Amino acid sequence: MGGAALLISAAVATPLLVALGLPTNLFGSAPADRQWHADAADIRVVDGETIALRERVVRLSGIAAPSRGDTCRRADGADFDCGGAATAVLMRLVDGRAVTCRIVGRDAFGRGMGQCEANGLDLGRTLVSGGFAVATGGAMRNAELTARQGDRGLWANRGGLPQDWRGRE
Repeated sequence: MGGAALLISAAVATPLLVALGLPTNLFGSAPADRQWHADAADIRVVDGETIALRERVVRLSGIAAPSRGDTCRRADGADFDCGGAATAVLMRLVDGRAVTCRIVGRDAFGRGMGQCEANGLDLGRTLVSGGFAVATGGAMRNAELTARQGDRGLWANRGGLPQDWRGRE
């Protein structure tokens, strides 16, 4: 009986040990650091912080933009889709331009997190400095502060900002 238990233990332990030794990105997870590139015709804007380079989906690293359908209110009291506004700005930034992203990690959904450029312009930093996204890390906090102080983009509508932005003032 002891030999059978040892054999079963070895049969279970061996695949586990092999699996622990495999690279974590073996099954398609976003690599820790890699360049992805797409020509203008192969780029699709998903929302204000996410783009698709051909079949690869990339979230812009270090920023958070309102989701499509998030409602903001203008100074005159009229509601508008501020997520749609952020998406439209990102669409203008990549329109007709190739995009290159340096993938720096992955998000909870397995999408690549990247620092992306179009025509030499850092897309995330441009959205934050224009007031259409907030900084999620310290690297772009000054750009966000400048946008807030200058009432740029969505910061021009302080009374009607997206709910998760209101505490950042």
